Amino acid sequence: MTAETITPSAPTRMPTWFIPLLLIFPDADIPVIQLSLLDTLDPVVHLDAGRALASLREEGVLIIGSGMSFHNMRGYGDPRYAPISDDFDRWLTAAVEAEPTRRAQVLAGWADAPSARLSHPPRVEEHLLPLMVVAGAASDDRGRRVFSDRVLETRLSAFCFG
Repeated sequence: MTAETITPSAPTRMPTWFIPLLLIFPDADIPVIQLSLLDTLDPVVHLDAGRALASLREEGVLIIGSGMSFHNMRGYGDPRYAPISDDFDRWLTAAVEAEPTRRAQVLAGWADAPSARLSHPPRVEEHLLPLMVVAGAASDDRGRRVFSDRVLETRLSAFCFG
């Protein structure tokens, strides 16, 4: 990655240190760079953005994507969404755990997955796209689900690479 590939933007009022990082690094003593998603919401573009960041991992940089495996506000607390979120979560887990050579292609087609648009309605897929960036940065490392639980009647999972 070179300076020419980085486009600075106006400072944000959003704090860079968010609760999960404070749990991992309670002294907040490591540098953090916050990246924004692109307006296109195109999964391929975000997978490519992750690929551009991949070499940073060799320098010990931790790449974290904060998103959600399910994000449909109408579905939270509604038991009818339990099987919907389970369907999409099964697909998402299989996609993340796929061979790294296939993973990007499978994830790029997420909108056609079972229950995809009920789990992430149009224009709220930005909650899934951080996973695309991290998966792109993972290169040849395998992915795995490291957390899965039912929250407000819906399945939420977290994934790790490497």
